[in-house]
Amino acid sequence: MSTDDATTMAAAVRAGEVSATELVQASLDHIDERDGEVNAFTVVLREQALAEARAIDGTDRSALGPLAGVPISVKDHIWLAGQPATNGSLALKDFVPTESAACVDRLRAAGAVVVGKTNNPEFCYRGYTDNLVFGLTRNPRDLSKTPGGSSGGAGASVAYGATPIALGTDGGGSIRIPAAFCGVVGHKPTFGLVPKMPGFRGWPTLSVDGPLTTTVRDAALALSVMAGPHPADPDSLVEARAKRGSKPGLERDLDLTTLRIAVSEDLGWAPVDPVVRGAFRRTVDALADRGAQVTEAHPDAPYPTELWNDIALPEGFASEGPLLEHPGIDDTTREIIEAGRAATAADYLDAQERRRGFTRTWESFFEDHDVLLAPSMPIPAFGTDVTGPTEIDGVPVDPFFDDWCVLALPANLTGQPATAVPTGTSPDGLPVGLQVLGPRWSDALTLAVAAELSGGSGA
Repeated sequence: MSTDDATTMAAAVRAGEVSATELVQASLDHIDERDGEVNAFTVVLREQALAEARAIDGTDRSALGPLAGVPISVKDHIWLAGQPATNGSLALKDFVPTESAACVDRLRAAGAVVVGKTNNPEFCYRGYTDNLVFGLTRNPRDLSKTPGGSSGGAGASVAYGATPIALGTDGGGSIRIPAAFCGVVGHKPTFGLVPKMPGFRGWPTLSVDGPLTTTVRDAALALSVMAGPHPADPDSLVEARAKRGSKPGLERDLDLTTLRIAVSEDLGWAPVDPVVRGAFRRTVDALADRGAQVTEAHPDAPYPTELWNDIALPEGFASEGPLLEHPGIDDTTREIIEAGRAATAADYLDAQERRRGFTRTWESFFEDHDVLLAPSMPIPAFGTDVTGPTEIDGVPVDPFFDDWCVLALPANLTGQPATAVPTGTSPDGLPVGLQVLGPRWSDALTLAVAAELSGGSGA
């Protein structure tokens, strides 16, 4: 039995081949062994997790859910009732929510056992993971490198095998960055598919909750459990109207030869490291060798960083501006919050209008193509001694606010799904990967294509 795959774990628990207690204890032991050097976890729920596992073991196996006994982690930013949700900030170090996000409740109702919460940068603002509350999180693949952010602790917890599923968030690549840097699977769902409230306001029109996992089929499994409308999150009601509450999984019997697959190394404007370009091209060539219809194409949409900033910065100030009086906020975080202060309501609405045009361009592109493959990140993981690259392939990077993450931003602006999968390693052994993008509500399709890229089943 594989101990790395949640799908296999849950099936084994339901079959009586292993106990939930054994799985959870193994997870806790692994955290004890590795987390001292990685620092993925902010809280480890040892006694609570073991008590929940024992309760699962005492349940009639016929009544066990699809995630029976599976250990999972939850990002610090995401609310879990009775446990700290500091959002990586000293301003919130004593905050403990009294209710959980709806998606967390759904995972637990399906039998998942939360073994701990994972680290994120202050207010989830950066593409690396470090803060003044819990400190620096390192990449298990190379401890001198970052796991990315903002769901860096989530990606790291999966990468070193603490849990096969971690719950993260993605408002500007925050699931796909750790997936790429840590060599795991990450799915950024269609906006509104997974309810994310109750929780922090954050970037309300950009951010979604989604899974980081060992395998693509685990991402599909977790998504199928979490998806669907919930009254606590009005944004999720869009899903009810659009899809009548359908539950995405993996599309079966996917025929690559009938799919219209667009590919782009840079979306027409992004600087990309030659190592990433090479790995991407090898994956695309292998796909074409299998008979896939591959076309070099990308939406005729502009470089998105300015538009993303014009939405994210005012939303961030509205959310975190009231905390600026707290002396413990990091100076770089304070700069980002302050950058949204000057925006007027008219500025914000103008940006949303430009966003509608940007989204229409991407939606039109998917009238002629089923999916688009692009690199997840333009570089492999960088060192923990810096906050980001100063240049990519000789092109300077805007130092203000993680402009190097630009390949991730279109899916957040358009609300479309994106599944990130590892596709290989750099010459020095660091993971690199690509993302499968599709039109809204095509989560099952992007997952299915990602599974094909991962060897067919996604296992």
